[in-house]
Amino acid sequence: MKPRLPFRYLEPTFFSGLFDDPVLWLKVRPLGRSLLFDCGQIHHLAKRVIKSVDALFISHAHMDHFMGIDHFTRQIHVAPKTIKLYGPPGIAAKLASKLAGYDWNLTEEYWCDYLVHEIHPEQILTFTLPGRHGFQLRHEGKDDRRDRMIYRNDYVTVEAELGDHKIPVLMFRITERPHFQIDDRLLQQGGWLRGSWIGELQKRFCRGKLGNGQPLRVLRQIGHGAEEVLIGDVENFYRDLSEETTAASIGYLTDIGFTEANRKLAHSLLAGASLLVCECTYLNEDRDHARVAYHLCTDDLNALAEELQPRFLLPMHLSK
Repeated sequence: MKPRLPFRYLEPTFFSGLFDDPVLWLKVRPLGRSLLFDCGQIHHLAKRVIKSVDALFISHAHMDHFMGIDHFTRQIHVAPKTIKLYGPPGIAAKLASKLAGYDWNLTEEYWCDYLVHEIHPEQILTFTLPGRHGFQLRHEGKDDRRDRMIYRNDYVTVEAELGDHKIPVLMFRITERPHFQIDDRLLQQGGWLRGSWIGELQKRFCRGKLGNGQPLRVLRQIGHGAEEVLIGDVENFYRDLSEETTAASIGYLTDIGFTEANRKLAHSLLAGASLLVCECTYLNEDRDHARVAYHLCTDDLNALAEELQPRFLLPMHLSK
C-alpha cells in the first residue's frame, strides 16, 4: 500500500523532478490559494497555478532560483492584488533591477503590487513595488525579528533561518495549524456529554479565540441526569480533552555548505519535519567540488536525513 503524506490542509507539488530548477508549490486546500517556494524556470507551470499564488518564498537569488520572476510577473501583473515576497537580504533591489529592464509606460491603477520582506538576522525590512508606478522600489520600514516566524495564514505558518552558501540563503519550515480533535475517551472519563458546546468550542479553536476570556457552557453527566457547567479557562479545558497530535510540516532546504553551523541551523529548524525537500547537487565522487561550491553531495544528504529524521525525503537539484 502506497504511504500517504500526512497533510490535512496542504497539497504539496514538486514540479521539477530531480534535475530541473527547484519549484515547490503548496496548495492550501481550504483557501483554494497557494504558496510558491523558489522561482527558477517556471514556464511549465499553468497560468492558473501562478495566479493562485499569494506569497513567494525565494531562498536566494541565483539564476536557477530566481530567473522565473519575470515570467511570474508577466502572468499576474494586471491582476488587482498584492503579492507577498519573502527573501534574503538584498532581494528587493534585485527584484527592482530585474523589473526596471522593461518599459512600464502603459501601467494601470489596478495593476498588482509586490510587498517584499527581506529576512535579515535581526530584522525584517519591508519594501513595496507598486505596479501602477512601474514597480519602482519604495522602502516602507523595518521590524525586529522576535522569532523565526515570517508568514502565517489561517492554516499554515512559515518559519525561516539564514544559512550560508557563500551568500545568505533561506531555509524554510512550513507547518500546518493543529486541527481540532476531541478524544472520546477523555470525554467519557470526565463525564462530559456531547452537545452544541462542542461546535462552539471548535469555532473558537478555528478562530484562535480559545483564550478570549468568554466562558463556555458545557454539559456534564451527574448521576442519571445532566447539568450545565460554566468553564472559565476554555484553553486548558480543550487541552485536557484533545488528542496529542504533532502538526504536519515541510522542510525546504536548498543550497548550503555542509558546515557545522549550517547543520546546527538545519537541525534546529527542520528536525522531525513530515517531508524534507532537500537539494543534493553532487554525487559523492564530486565531494571536493561540493565543498568548494558550498553545496551538498549524496553522503551529506544521507547524513542530514539521519540527523533530521523526516518521515518522507525528497532529494532535488542534482547537477546535470
